[in-house]
Amino acid sequence: MATDLTLYTNPQSRGRIARWMLEETGAAYDTVVLDYGTTMVADAYRAINPMMKVPAIVHQGRVVTETAAICAYLAEAFPDAELAPMPEERAAYYRWLFFGAGPLEAAATNRALGVTVSVEQQRMAGYGDFDRAIGVISDAVANTAYIAGDRFTAADVYVGSQLMWFTQFGLVPKTDAIMAYIGRLQDRPAHCRAAALDDGAPGEDPA
Repeated sequence: MATDLTLYTNPQSRGRIARWMLEETGAAYDTVVLDYGTTMVADAYRAINPMMKVPAIVHQGRVVTETAAICAYLAEAFPDAELAPMPEERAAYYRWLFFGAGPLEAAATNRALGVTVSVEQQRMAGYGDFDRAIGVISDAVANTAYIAGDRFTAADVYVGSQLMWFTQFGLVPKTDAIMAYIGRLQDRPAHCRAAALDDGAPGEDPA
């Protein structure tokens, strides 16, 4: 049955984050799996996301790209799932959601690319240096059960997914705090459903 919500994804991509978020909402959605060298660069998808990247969602005719934005949007679009922040959680929620999308991803990506920021360049780099960025996020997940406090929110979907991915590939150290946090998230039924769906979907390894 067609729905008014469609996920464009590839199982070997950040689309897994959007899939997990959708499963947390409980919303019905359609899935379009794209291949990196063909359908993802075709005109039909370029009209949805000119960056030719996944994930993207189309909800009631409106396009949302950028994985952190998708998580935040879906939390607000489906309030019954209670994934958006309560007033007392908003500061931490937005702080860490955007930390994950900014300093954390930049630090890990540069590490993967072999880019080392010099002392003179640290003021220009939003994350300062790698060890500082990783230390900050490790301390954050050590202090509370979830990134915004004692309750799971959409920010955990994004930040947790980043940490899962980066630790898997050795880009972020597996500190006790980070691994305990990841373990709490991986036990969630929605995460298990999303992983099963993506692991069973056709896809292409971007490497």
